[in-house]
Amino acid sequence: MAATEAALRSFARRSSHVSFTKDLCFVRHKVILACALVMILAFGLRASAATYAWQEARLEGIVLDQKSAPVAGAQVSLKTGTSVIAEVTTDIHGIFVFETIPVRDATLIVRATGFSPSERRWTAIEGNGSRLQVVLLPAPVSAEVTVTATRTETRLSDTAASIVVLSSAELSTTAAATIDDALRQVPGFQLFRRSGSRTANPTSQGVSLRGVGASGASRAVVLLDGIPLNDPFGGWVNWGRIPRESVSRIEVLRGGASNLYGSDAVGGVVQIITRRTVEPVLSVEASYGNQRTPSLSLFAGGRARGWDVSLAGELFHTDGYILVDEKERGSVDTPAGSRHAALDLTLARQIKRDARVFLRGSYFGESRTNGTPLQINRTHLRQLSVGGDWQSKSTGAFAVRAYGGTQVFDQSFSAVAANRNSELLTRLQRVPAQVFGFTSQWSRVVGASHTLVAGFDARFVRGASDEVVYAQNRPTSFVGAGGRERTAGVFALDIIRVNSRLLLTGGARFDSWRNYAAQSVTRPVKQSGAATINAFNDRSETALSPQLSALYKASDALSFSASVYRAFRAPALNELYRSFRVGDVLTLANERLRAERLTGGEAGASIASFKRNLNARGTLFWTEIERPIANVTLSVAPTLITRQRENLGRTRSRGLELEMDARLKNRWTISGGYLFSDARVTSFPVNLALEGLLIPQVARHQLTFQMRYANPKLVTVGLQGRLMGMQFDDDQNRFPLKRYFTLDAFVSRRVAHGVEAFVAIENLFNERYQIGRTPINTLGPPLLWRVGLRLHLGTGLDAAGTR
Repeated sequence: MAATEAALRSFARRSSHVSFTKDLCFVRHKVILACALVMILAFGLRASAATYAWQEARLEGIVLDQKSAPVAGAQVSLKTGTSVIAEVTTDIHGIFVFETIPVRDATLIVRATGFSPSERRWTAIEGNGSRLQVVLLPAPVSAEVTVTATRTETRLSDTAASIVVLSSAELSTTAAATIDDALRQVPGFQLFRRSGSRTANPTSQGVSLRGVGASGASRAVVLLDGIPLNDPFGGWVNWGRIPRESVSRIEVLRGGASNLYGSDAVGGVVQIITRRTVEPVLSVEASYGNQRTPSLSLFAGGRARGWDVSLAGELFHTDGYILVDEKERGSVDTPAGSRHAALDLTLARQIKRDARVFLRGSYFGESRTNGTPLQINRTHLRQLSVGGDWQSKSTGAFAVRAYGGTQVFDQSFSAVAANRNSELLTRLQRVPAQVFGFTSQWSRVVGASHTLVAGFDARFVRGASDEVVYAQNRPTSFVGAGGRERTAGVFALDIIRVNSRLLLTGGARFDSWRNYAAQSVTRPVKQSGAATINAFNDRSETALSPQLSALYKASDALSFSASVYRAFRAPALNELYRSFRVGDVLTLANERLRAERLTGGEAGASIASFKRNLNARGTLFWTEIERPIANVTLSVAPTLITRQRENLGRTRSRGLELEMDARLKNRWTISGGYLFSDARVTSFPVNLALEGLLIPQVARHQLTFQMRYANPKLVTVGLQGRLMGMQFDDDQNRFPLKRYFTLDAFVSRRVAHGVEAFVAIENLFNERYQIGRTPINTLGPPLLWRVGLRLHLGTGLDAAGTR
């Protein structure tokens, strides 16, 4: 036992009256007349000077959103009566300038895609003063902008894709303390298991959308400003590495998107878009909750000597709770907790007016206790990214990104006795990985009908799993396995506006990848034993991912859409070479895995009414995956279930997606969504018993709703509810997980200029729902509460984003 503790310690290590006589009357009248003439002349000169002044007035301003981030590409115009006298567009930093204004007063109008127009009176007195600030409010949903659907700015009403945008206002009024829990507002979004990143093992945080099936590896790509966040070795996501105060909005694209994003986008895309600001701003959120859960998140930004600088950071800790049901737990069961630190520093420089370059460095460190004394893990990640954006009316817009990083993931595994009163260490594992990637993109509007997008992506990954295997708490052997992966893809897209009502989008991507230099080595602890080396054959595959969609606007309020696509997902190095154990389940790797191939289609309709304050959308979808990778049960014993990753024959997910959002006056927002997904194994020649069974970890019914009341002078209230239907925890449908409903609540009030106090409660009714049966019954978190303060300073805005 001393050896075990020593091994674990080494394993687990910021504003006369005068009388006149009658003889002077004549003089008096002359004086009065002279004074009058002087006054008239002075008035005329003053008017003339004023006229000259306002003719030479200069107006400079900045356009911001509610979170003080600049709005680039906004159209700013000065209007008198019905005539527009001047018009400019904001630059990348949201800045606009009118050098000379030929009128004394005018109406200033600002329009930007995704925001409601802003209109105000301007006079020459404001012309040569300090910079004018214009804060835009979010527009109705149909006018919001997405950059994810086509990799270029597009209005939601102009895309056939199924897109959900979580705005900064929505994210700031959710009780969720983590980004993945906030994303559960989106029907169809789920991690591998029902548990969230507060307590779940990071290797179970892969993303699934629309019921395509979950696994440790994501079947959706997660991006941060266009750069992949999926773990390069395993495909899972470290959600804590993104400081919450740095997030501007999140876009979720459901449906195959490999035509633009390649592998991992087989089920869709989750893109997290961060804040970017050049005006001095400071946003801080600090809170404390039950289970000894303090957290701190901050974002600070500004401009210094021509450089745009932003710093984002986050600290989080929770003691967690005991996962195992009270009826089944033993003395070995302890709380599953976590703590993490994240830091992100970005430097950017504007080059002339239409070009920008940036450099971003990030650090993330996390450690977890996984429910028993011997089960722990930790992650250390460092990443550097550099890029540039340049645009020209003649050649179009260019974007280039390069990124690279290293990380180490350590984990320990144990075998728990049947009575859960003791455990034995089974293995210590270290997973080092390195990644380097490059992405480039060009887009241009051609004529009045076409918008072209094209680009190239490449990525190189190297990773391994190095283990010490234990038997009876004694190391017996060293096992190492890993390899390298090289991928490259080229894509092109054409958005065709056939007429004012019909929009067609078509494109394709070609990808090639290769796994090479892979091997496994087993060496006994005793020097006398011989090492066993198994070299795996180099493997390569290619994939063509076409996509075609159509959007028909029957009227300003009613539109119809349809899409067909192909997508793929290459197996991660983790699936190919790393085995792992969770609870009583051992899952083996499989170096022979092949890429998954998806064929899908969808058709839908959307309607807007009441001046677009009420929007509804319905979509029927169908997807079929050939050779899906799943954890297949090989054997079941009282204390151990053995599974192995295998390519199944074929799975199918089909269903209905319904969404609605309503904005009532200026303070109330209500939205909701429902997803029905029938996800089944349709073919598996190796084991016919699995055919017809439901895909594990996919609920047939998902229902979510949100309600928000925002009155910055009084109170802000947010409610989020989620109903999840029954699902199975295993491929053989032997372990059902019951349906559950949870309700979260958030209340905040401004207590001082720029300061807001809040209370957030998750799982308000303390619903103890199942998250796993392996076969031990494990439960989701109980009622979680936290209280805190938010501080927002800068750009003349208070914490609620109002002036």
